[in-house]
Amino acid sequence: MNTDMNTVRLLGAAQLIVIVGALITDRLLASALGSGSISDILVNISKNLTRMRISNLAALGQILAIIVMGVLYYVVFYKEYKTIALVALGCFLVAAIISTVGKIGANALIPVSQKFVEAGAPEPSYFQTLGDFFYYGVDRRGYEIQMLFTGLGFLLANYLFYISGYIPRAISIWGLVAICLLLIPTVLALYDREFLPGAVILAIPYAPF
Repeated sequence: MNTDMNTVRLLGAAQLIVIVGALITDRLLASALGSGSISDILVNISKNLTRMRISNLAALGQILAIIVMGVLYYVVFYKEYKTIALVALGCFLVAAIISTVGKIGANALIPVSQKFVEAGAPEPSYFQTLGDFFYYGVDRRGYEIQMLFTGLGFLLANYLFYISGYIPRAISIWGLVAICLLLIPTVLALYDREFLPGAVILAIPYAPF
């Protein structure tokens, strides 16, 4: 492996930022949204505007880390496995773009929630329609598709680790199996979002990797 060690260290740091950033962003978003109907969610957002904005900013940082990570994976592997490395980079870039679109939807929930509360939280009203579209149709659907492409990118990256032998093959096999487990609820969530919470449990084997 003739890659500069600083590049390898940056790759490790970027991957760590992506994973930790996802956990932090999800927790911040969940605490800002609360639970209940879309009306309850809009009221909760209006009460937690700062937390919602911080969550969106953290998500943008994570998106940048995804792009950097994809580029670094390409730098590490392109000399020997250019095609696969390019496809992996493409998966990470698509994930970053879709995640950005999703966060536009999340950010749009802020003014909608404020107007909803100012109007006296009428029910039913077009505020619920807008909230449902921006939250479930844009933010959550974008998250599900982003998870799919990020998972595919990680799958290809671990395959490159396996065939290159840059890390012990037992570890790369571990990564391949863990990512495949994580992709199962991710794919199912595209048909029914109730499957996605299962990804948290199936993500446990990937954490030590």
